[in-house]
Amino acid sequence: MLFDNIRLFRDIAQARSISRGAGSNQISQSAASQHIQELERKLKVFLLDRSTRPLTLTPAGKLYADLCRDVLRREEEFTAMLDAERGRVEGVVRVASIYSVGLSELPRLRREFEARFPTTQLHIDFLRPDKLYEALLDGRADLGLVSYPEATKNLAVVEWRNEIMTVAACPTHPLAGRPRLRPADLRGQDFVSFDQELTIRRELDRYFREQSVEISIAGQFDNIQSVKEAVALGQGISILPECTFLPEVEQGRLVSIPLGDPALVRPVGIVYRKRKKFTRAARSFLELLRGKPVADVLNGR
Repeated sequence: MLFDNIRLFRDIAQARSISRGAGSNQISQSAASQHIQELERKLKVFLLDRSTRPLTLTPAGKLYADLCRDVLRREEEFTAMLDAERGRVEGVVRVASIYSVGLSELPRLRREFEARFPTTQLHIDFLRPDKLYEALLDGRADLGLVSYPEATKNLAVVEWRNEIMTVAACPTHPLAGRPRLRPADLRGQDFVSFDQELTIRRELDRYFREQSVEISIAGQFDNIQSVKEAVALGQGISILPECTFLPEVEQGRLVSIPLGDPALVRPVGIVYRKRKKFTRAARSFLELLRGKPVADVLNGR
C-alpha cells in the first residue's frame, strides 16, 4: 500500500492532474484527492498548487516528487533482485509504445509472451514519443518501442528492426496502378503528412529536399491511423512503413507502391533507462523481441 501511494503521487505530479494520475492507478479521482489532502495534513505543507491549470507542484511538492521517484527506483531494484532469487519468470512488464508499432505488433507479442510465461502480464501504454521517453525516465515503463530512437545520457537504445516505407494511395489514385515509383514521380502530388514536430515528418521533408521533389501538403496529423484514413478518403498520397497499413491493403482500401532508389526505411528501436535493473519477466520479454539472450542484447551483440 505504501508503494501504491508513492506511485500515485508520482503519477499525479507527472500528469499535473489528479484525475489522470488517479486513472493511471485505477482509483477514483475523489480517492486520489482524499489521499493528497491527508498527506498534506500529515506533512503540514501544501504539495500541489490547485490555483493553476494544469496543476503545479509547490516547492515542497517538488521535493516530495523527487523522493517518490527515488523510492520507486529503489523498489524496482529490490523487486528485480528478489525476482532473481526466486528464479521464476513472473510479474508485470510495463511497455510504452508509439501507436503505430504497438497496434500492429504488441497484440501478437502479448499472446506469445503470456503463453510462454503464464504467470506474467504485459501492460502496454500507447504514448507519443516525448511522453514515452518521460515514462522511461520516471520509471513508469520498463521498455519503450519507438521509431527513430534517440539515445541520451540517461537512456540507451537497442536496434530492433528497419521497416520498409512505401507509397500509400487509395485504389482510384492515378499512381495506384504503377508497379514502382521514383521520387520524381511524386512531384506536385497532394501529400498527407505528419505534424511538423514529429521525427518522421522531418525525415520525410529531408528526403524530399534531397531528391528536389516539391509536394503539396494536403493535411497533417500526429498519428499514422489518421494519415491512413485521409489517404483512403482520397485526400492525397503518403509514405508510410508498409507493415503499418497491410490490413488496409488486404481490405482493398489502400494500395502499397514500392519506392525506388533511394529507398526509405523507418528505424524502430527498444529504449530503456541506463543502469536499470530488469526483472526476469522484463528480460524474458526483451529476449522475445530480439530473439537472442538478453546479455547479448544489452551488450550490443
